[in-house]
Amino acid sequence: MEVVTAWAPAVGFMLLPHAGGFLGSSITKREIPNWYETLQKPSWCPPNWVFAPVWGTLYTSMGYGSYLVWKELGGLSEKSVVPLGLYAGNLALNWAWTPIFFGAHKMGWGLVTLLLTTGTATATTASWYNINKTAAYLMVPYLAWLSLASALSYQIWKDNHSKKPE
Repeated sequence: MEVVTAWAPAVGFMLLPHAGGFLGSSITKREIPNWYETLQKPSWCPPNWVFAPVWGTLYTSMGYGSYLVWKELGGLSEKSVVPLGLYAGNLALNWAWTPIFFGAHKMGWGLVTLLLTTGTATATTASWYNINKTAAYLMVPYLAWLSLASALSYQIWKDNHSKKPE
């Protein structure tokens, strides 16, 4: 039983980021055929099937990184307020993007949300670096994907923002 108890926090931290992704997936699934497919997208836009496995991998790695920081700082403590607070803010922004972009069809506000997400992810990574380098390195693929997502979001907004909103 002690082994299960030792792993429970790690599993919880790894699953937490998936909560927002799971909740947003119903919006995404509904809006891809009804709205997203009608948008003009650049030739370098990844195919739709790529997004779920990429986000699943990223959410798991960021979650494990947050666990490493939590563990290194002795749990929720005064020392963990900034690094885990930045991470919590990042997750909130990350989760907000889907209802804004897909749910409300607000491409411009989606781009703003994504840029704020990228900023908080960068701040989170920087704050984690001196606490646990592995945790910070686990955020690097997320930062790379956010860079791609930001460029894609900008291009979609640029090419479609003058279309009549639905």
